[in-house]
Amino acid sequence: MANEKILAKKQKIVDEIKERVQNSAAIILFDYRGITDNDAKELKHALRENDADYKVYKNTLMARALSDLNINVDENLVGPSALAYGKDQISAVKVLSEFAKKNPAIILKVGIIDGEVSDKSKLDTLATIPSREGLLTMLAGGMMGIARDLSICLDLYAQQKEEK
Repeated sequence: MANEKILAKKQKIVDEIKERVQNSAAIILFDYRGITDNDAKELKHALRENDADYKVYKNTLMARALSDLNINVDENLVGPSALAYGKDQISAVKVLSEFAKKNPAIILKVGIIDGEVSDKSKLDTLATIPSREGLLTMLAGGMMGIARDLSICLDLYAQQKEEK
């Protein structure tokens, strides 16, 4: 029978994983085999700049934590896996995807976005979405265009009324 101290330590790690999953908008499992220590530091730094981070846990403990949360990704918990988590839905996915382009050793496996399991193709799609600031800029540009068009129309209408 396993030692009570060991079981308590493992349960503490399982609880930590469950807390990270519940408090994060995005969770990404990825294979990190083949990255150097410098690459790992660079990845961690890039993630932290975007309010995200990653940690390596044992697959069995991740599987136990995720099954407690009724999330089934067991087929993706094969081989070394790291767990990246972020406060918003896109930033961690974008950072990992960009890093994977430069470093082919990083392989995205599966994600959990707002509690919904997302496969590799959906993660790739999310990675192409512009940042929040980019989206706000696009929205502002669109709104300015509408206001400009309205002012042109009103000016033309006023000129037409003056001619009569």
